[in-house]
Amino acid sequence: MIHSMTGFAVQTRDLGRVSLHLELRSVNSRYLDLAFRIADDLRQAEPAIRELISARLSRGKVECRLNLQTTDAAPRSLALNAGLLEQLSEAEATVRARLPEAAGLSVGEVLRWPGMLADDSLAFEQMQPAVVELARAALDELAAARRREGEKLADMIRERTARMRELVAQVAPRIPAIVADHQEKLATRLREAVASLDEDRIRQEVAMFAQRIDVAEELSRLATHLDEVDRILKAGGAAGKRLDFLMQELNREANTLASKSAATDITGVAMEMKVLIEQMREQVQNIE
Repeated sequence: MIHSMTGFAVQTRDLGRVSLHLELRSVNSRYLDLAFRIADDLRQAEPAIRELISARLSRGKVECRLNLQTTDAAPRSLALNAGLLEQLSEAEATVRARLPEAAGLSVGEVLRWPGMLADDSLAFEQMQPAVVELARAALDELAAARRREGEKLADMIRERTARMRELVAQVAPRIPAIVADHQEKLATRLREAVASLDEDRIRQEVAMFAQRIDVAEELSRLATHLDEVDRILKAGGAAGKRLDFLMQELNREANTLASKSAATDITGVAMEMKVLIEQMREQVQNIE
């Protein structure tokens, strides 16, 4: 299957008081380029997600957004760390025994003491399996989106290659007649211009001219490149770079066809080919 580099996926997982929310967006890029926007509480998930994405995708600029969303408006329940509170009380009593004039701890100071308050929020270790499951599901969705878009691109390219085959088939049978006609016209002009020019020299000039305007080889190479485009589309996989190279080769042959053409209608065919190639090239840039 041909895959586009453009796609979007979103997945959520309910974890009770909170839910995990993950978005994946991808656009075309020469290489695989990953960018992460992850909430601080979930920052530890980045290496695992990066590994999953790298195993599934080969090209594209991929942005991953992962965050926690509150699903319950009720306030979190808080609990005092009883053991720490007891230790703090004993420490204060010891200090006041030595320094009776020392000020006692206020309630606010006690509550702000590191580790004194605990809430019911989930630790990352508790959420990690859900994060990995979420990332896999999002990647499945993204891959499906890229596959659907890739099939559309492949169909568009097949339409253009079919049209180019029609143009090649339209031009190829006319080449011998066009060459022969221009040979005769050139020979007549040479005879008129230089009456003393011998026939051997005329034949040499005519043969050289015929060689310069004969585009049969270019048409043959165009057909071969079109066959290769169809073969790559059928094989699927990471085909973007190979198709991009073939677009360059097709364009080179179309340029040569235009420059060597000795007939206006063939020049028009070459120009239409160049338009079709450019349309394909633009779409190939989005193929993985």
